[in-house]
Amino acid sequence: MNEVHRPQTPQEAWDAMKNGNERFVTGSLAHPRQDIDRRTSLAQVQKPFAALFGCADSRLSAEIIFDVGLGDLFVVRNAGQVIAETILGSLEYSVEVLGVSLILVLGHDECGAVRATIDATEGKVNVEGVFIHDLVERIKPTVLAANAAGKFNIDDVTALHVEDTINEMLSRSKVISDAVKAGKLAVVGANYKLVEGNIHPIAIHGDVK
Repeated sequence: MNEVHRPQTPQEAWDAMKNGNERFVTGSLAHPRQDIDRRTSLAQVQKPFAALFGCADSRLSAEIIFDVGLGDLFVVRNAGQVIAETILGSLEYSVEVLGVSLILVLGHDECGAVRATIDATEGKVNVEGVFIHDLVERIKPTVLAANAAGKFNIDDVTALHVEDTINEMLSRSKVISDAVKAGKLAVVGANYKLVEGNIHPIAIHGDVK
Protein backbone atom coordinates (compact mmCIF):
# COMPACT_ATOMS: atom_id res chain seq x y z
CA MET A 1 0.00 0.00 0.00
CA ASN A 2 1.80 3.12 -1.21
CA GLU A 3 0.31 6.61 -1.27
CA VAL A 4 -1.50 5.85 -4.53
CA HIS A 5 -3.20 2.87 -2.92
CA ARG A 6 -3.96 4.51 0.42
CA PRO A 7 -7.36 3.18 1.57
CA GLN A 8 -10.00 5.75 0.71
CA THR A 9 -13.21 4.21 2.01
CA PRO A 10 -14.24 2.73 5.36
CA GLN A 11 -14.30 -0.75 3.83
CA GLU A 12 -10.85 -0.39 2.27
CA ALA A 13 -9.46 0.85 5.59
CA TRP A 14 -11.04 -2.02 7.53
CA ASP A 15 -9.75 -4.54 4.98
CA ALA A 16 -6.24 -3.11 5.32
CA MET A 17 -6.40 -3.48 9.09
CA LYS A 18 -7.71 -7.04 8.91
CA ASN A 19 -5.13 -8.05 6.33
CA GLY A 20 -2.30 -6.54 8.35
CA ASN A 21 -3.44 -8.33 11.49
CA GLU A 22 -3.61 -11.61 9.60
CA ARG A 23 0.00 -11.14 8.48
CA PHE A 24 0.96 -10.51 12.10
CA VAL A 25 -0.83 -13.65 13.28
CA THR A 26 0.74 -15.86 10.63
CA GLY A 27 4.20 -14.35 10.97
CA SER A 28 4.31 -13.19 7.34
CA LEU A 29 4.99 -9.57 8.24
CA ALA A 30 5.63 -7.08 5.45
CA HIS A 31 6.93 -4.25 7.70
CA PRO A 32 5.72 -1.71 5.12
CA ARG A 33 6.59 1.97 4.93
CA GLN A 34 9.17 1.96 7.69
CA ASP A 35 12.30 3.04 5.83
CA ILE A 36 14.17 6.32 5.60
CA ASP A 37 12.35 7.40 2.44
CA ARG A 38 9.00 7.03 4.17
CA ARG A 39 10.24 8.98 7.18
CA THR A 40 11.43 11.80 4.94
CA SER A 41 8.22 11.94 2.94
CA LEU A 42 6.16 12.34 6.11
CA ALA A 43 8.19 15.19 7.55
CA GLN A 44 5.86 17.88 6.20
CA VAL A 45 2.45 16.19 6.16
CA GLN A 46 0.64 13.13 7.46
CA LYS A 47 -2.31 11.32 5.91
CA PRO A 48 -3.21 8.28 8.03
CA PHE A 49 -5.99 6.10 6.70
CA ALA A 50 -7.35 5.02 10.11
CA ALA A 51 -7.41 6.05 13.75
CA LEU A 52 -7.03 3.59 16.58
CA PHE A 53 -8.28 4.24 20.09
CA GLY A 54 -6.97 1.50 22.30
CA CYS A 55 -5.73 0.50 25.70
CA ALA A 56 -2.27 1.73 26.69
CA ASP A 57 -1.24 -1.86 27.53
CA SER A 58 2.34 -2.42 26.38
CA ARG A 59 1.31 -5.55 24.47
CA LEU A 60 -0.94 -3.61 22.06
CA SER A 61 1.63 -1.92 19.84
CA ALA A 62 -0.73 -0.82 17.09
CA GLU A 63 1.65 -0.55 14.13
CA ILE A 64 3.08 -3.98 14.93
CA ILE A 65 -0.12 -5.97 15.40
CA PHE A 66 -1.63 -4.46 12.24
CA ASP A 67 1.64 -4.58 10.25
CA VAL A 68 1.49 -1.01 9.04
CA GLY A 69 4.08 1.73 8.81
CA LEU A 70 4.88 5.30 9.66
CA GLY A 71 2.00 7.64 8.96
CA ASP A 72 -0.61 4.93 8.48
CA LEU A 73 -2.40 5.10 11.85
CA PHE A 74 -3.41 7.96 14.11
CA VAL A 75 -3.10 6.28 17.50
CA VAL A 76 -4.77 7.45 20.72
CA ARG A 77 -4.37 5.32 23.85
CA ASN A 78 -5.02 5.33 27.56
CA ALA A 79 -5.51 2.65 30.20
CA GLY A 80 -8.74 0.81 29.50
CA GLN A 81 -9.57 2.97 26.45
CA VAL A 82 -11.70 5.36 28.50
CA ILE A 83 -13.42 8.27 26.74
CA ALA A 84 -12.36 11.76 27.85
CA GLU A 85 -12.55 15.22 26.29
CA THR A 86 -8.94 15.03 25.13
CA ILE A 87 -9.63 11.63 23.54
CA LEU A 88 -12.69 12.94 21.71
CA GLY A 89 -10.78 15.99 20.55
CA SER A 90 -7.99 13.82 19.18
CA LEU A 91 -10.40 11.50 17.39
CA GLU A 92 -12.37 14.42 15.96
CA TYR A 93 -9.09 15.83 14.67
CA SER A 94 -8.32 12.53 12.95
CA VAL A 95 -11.70 12.60 11.20
CA GLU A 96 -12.20 16.29 10.39
CA VAL A 97 -8.63 17.38 9.68
CA LEU A 98 -6.73 14.23 8.71
CA GLY A 99 -9.62 12.53 6.90
CA VAL A 100 -9.38 9.03 8.31
CA SER A 101 -12.16 6.73 7.13
CA LEU A 102 -12.02 4.28 10.05
CA ILE A 103 -11.85 4.50 13.83
CA LEU A 104 -10.99 1.20 15.49
CA VAL A 105 -11.74 0.97 19.22
CA LEU A 106 -9.56 -1.85 20.50
CA GLY A 107 -9.89 -3.66 23.80
CA HIS A 108 -8.06 -6.81 24.82
CA ASP A 109 -8.43 -9.84 27.03
CA GLU A 110 -7.30 -9.64 30.68
CA CYS A 111 -7.31 -5.84 30.59
CA GLY A 112 -5.73 -4.48 33.77
CA ALA A 113 -8.05 -1.47 33.95
CA VAL A 114 -11.13 -3.63 33.62
CA ARG A 115 -9.74 -6.11 36.14
CA ALA A 116 -9.09 -3.26 38.60
CA THR A 117 -12.67 -2.07 38.16
CA ILE A 118 -14.05 -5.56 38.75
CA ASP A 119 -11.91 -5.77 41.89
CA ALA A 120 -13.17 -2.34 42.97
CA THR A 121 -16.78 -3.50 42.82
CA GLU A 122 -15.74 -6.30 45.17
CA GLY A 123 -13.85 -3.94 47.50
CA LYS A 124 -10.44 -5.33 46.60
CA VAL A 125 -8.58 -2.38 45.04
CA ASN A 126 -5.37 -1.55 46.93
CA VAL A 127 -3.94 1.41 45.02
CA GLU A 128 -3.61 4.97 46.24
CA GLY A 129 -3.52 6.95 43.00
CA VAL A 130 -6.40 9.43 42.86
CA PHE A 131 -6.52 9.30 39.10
CA ILE A 132 -6.40 5.52 39.03
CA HIS A 133 -9.55 5.58 41.13
CA ASP A 134 -11.04 8.11 38.71
CA LEU A 135 -10.30 5.75 35.82
CA VAL A 136 -11.96 2.89 37.68
CA GLU A 137 -15.05 5.01 38.34
CA ARG A 138 -15.37 5.68 34.61
CA ILE A 139 -15.47 1.95 33.83
CA LYS A 140 -17.55 0.96 36.87
CA PRO A 141 -21.02 1.55 35.28
CA THR A 142 -20.18 -0.99 32.58
CA VAL A 143 -19.06 -3.57 35.14
CA LEU A 144 -22.24 -3.09 37.15
CA ALA A 145 -24.39 -3.34 34.01
CA ALA A 146 -22.59 -6.51 32.96
CA ASN A 147 -23.05 -8.05 36.39
CA ALA A 148 -26.75 -7.13 36.37
CA ALA A 149 -27.04 -9.03 33.09
CA GLY A 150 -25.36 -12.06 34.62
CA LYS A 151 -21.96 -11.43 33.01
CA PHE A 152 -18.99 -11.70 35.35
CA ASN A 153 -16.23 -13.00 33.06
CA ILE A 154 -13.65 -10.31 32.38
CA ASP A 155 -13.74 -10.83 28.61
CA ASP A 156 -17.54 -10.40 28.58
CA VAL A 157 -17.18 -7.22 30.62
CA THR A 158 -14.46 -5.95 28.28
CA ALA A 159 -16.64 -6.56 25.22
CA LEU A 160 -19.45 -4.55 26.80
CA HIS A 161 -16.96 -1.82 27.70
CA VAL A 162 -15.88 -1.56 24.05
CA GLU A 163 -19.52 -1.19 23.01
CA ASP A 164 -20.20 1.40 25.71
CA THR A 165 -17.09 3.32 24.67
CA ILE A 166 -18.27 3.52 21.07
CA ASN A 167 -21.78 4.52 22.07
CA GLU A 168 -20.39 7.32 24.24
CA MET A 169 -18.13 8.47 21.42
CA LEU A 170 -20.99 8.62 18.93
CA SER A 171 -23.38 10.29 21.32
CA ARG A 172 -20.92 12.99 22.41
CA SER A 173 -19.19 13.79 19.12
CA LYS A 174 -21.33 15.23 16.35
CA VAL A 175 -18.31 15.32 14.04
CA ILE A 176 -17.82 11.56 14.36
CA SER A 177 -21.49 10.56 14.30
CA ASP A 178 -22.22 12.79 11.30
CA ALA A 179 -19.28 11.30 9.39
CA VAL A 180 -20.64 7.80 10.04
CA LYS A 181 -24.13 8.83 8.90
CA ALA A 182 -22.64 10.35 5.73
CA GLY A 183 -20.83 7.11 4.90
CA LYS A 184 -17.42 8.74 5.15
CA LEU A 185 -16.42 6.94 8.33
CA ALA A 186 -16.90 3.61 10.04
CA VAL A 187 -16.35 2.90 13.72
CA VAL A 188 -15.43 -0.67 14.61
CA GLY A 189 -15.01 -2.13 18.07
CA ALA A 190 -12.86 -5.20 18.48
CA ASN A 191 -11.09 -7.30 21.07
CA TYR A 192 -7.45 -8.33 20.76
CA LYS A 193 -6.36 -11.78 21.92
CA LEU A 194 -2.97 -11.57 23.59
CA VAL A 195 -1.90 -15.17 22.96
CA GLU A 196 -3.26 -15.66 19.46
CA GLY A 197 -2.55 -12.09 18.31
CA ASN A 198 -5.79 -11.74 16.39
CA ILE A 199 -8.69 -9.34 16.65
CA HIS A 200 -12.37 -10.19 16.99
CA PRO A 201 -14.98 -7.61 15.92
CA ILE A 202 -17.54 -6.74 18.58
CA ALA A 203 -19.49 -3.81 17.15
CA ILE A 204 -19.64 -2.14 13.74
CA HIS A 205 -21.11 1.26 12.94
CA GLY A 206 -20.99 2.27 9.31
CA ASP A 207 -20.79 0.66 5.92
CA VAL A 208 -18.24 -2.09 6.47
CA LYS A 209 -18.40 -5.86 6.84
